[in-house]
Amino acid sequence: MQTVYVLNGPNLNLLGKRQPEIYGYETLADVEATCREIADDAGLTLKFHQSNAEHQLIDWIHEAREDAVGIIINPAAYTHTSVAILDALKTCDMPIFEVHISNVHQRESFRHHSYVSLAASGVIAGCGTQGYELALHRLIRLLQA
Repeated sequence: MQTVYVLNGPNLNLLGKRQPEIYGYETLADVEATCREIADDAGLTLKFHQSNAEHQLIDWIHEAREDAVGIIINPAAYTHTSVAILDALKTCDMPIFEVHISNVHQRESFRHHSYVSLAASGVIAGCGTQGYELALHRLIRLLQA
């Protein structure tokens, strides 16, 4: 079976509790359940992870490099700061989708720049947690092409 990694950065473990006016009330477990349903329907295996540690996200990217067909990543605040995550993603020869729950372009100016976008096949921002679903559907479409 083909594997897709869904990686989530810092503070996303608090999804549904932290700033619901920005991020909504769905939890990361809700997002994972929806993604698993979509992946199962497409015959894909899903590896869904969250970490507040940059090095752990990089280790999962390295792991995905060996056994995945695609990555969906919400690097959260590391989006704007991590050249290391960018470098890890650039070693992957597969579709990579960057997801942001909020519209980062309507927020503070420091959030307007993304290192991760330089490695991404596509970027989805401002669609709430549905952004994960959109990214997964797009990835499935690319795999079927």
